[in-house]
Amino acid sequence: FPGLSMTLSYLFREPATINYPFEKGPLSPRFRGEHALRRYPSGEERCIACKLCEAICPAQVQPSSILTLLTGRWVPLGGPFQPKPFHDLPPWQGPNFEFSTETHEELLYNKEKLLNNGDKWEAEIAANIQADYLYR
Repeated sequence: FPGLSMTLSYLFREPATINYPFEKGPLSPRFRGEHALRRYPSGEERCIACKLCEAICPAQVQPSSILTLLTGRWVPLGGPFQPKPFHDLPPWQGPNFEFSTETHEELLYNKEKLLNNGDKWEAEIAANIQADYLYR
């Protein structure tokens, strides 16, 4: 009766499921959710048009459209921005994994939407970076 004893042992264990819309499971600090652009404490944007988002983009977006999205104009490498430490550079991905929409237009990102995501999720992104700092 080893099969029946195994079944009965699982019958008395704590269930592993959660009631999803009302309960959410824990997320790893390395979780990659919705994209966000962060700001420095002074309010200055952290984007310096370094093209790192082009390098990691899974959709292989054209470089000109990424720089136009982030800066509003074409900025060649070596453009008019100040260098920042590498760990302060975009792109970041926030903890939000519930970003389904009803229309296609809501899925299109622009700089304002990315900055709003960064403002909205700043505390969580900063906490995740701090928790993951030793492993980078």
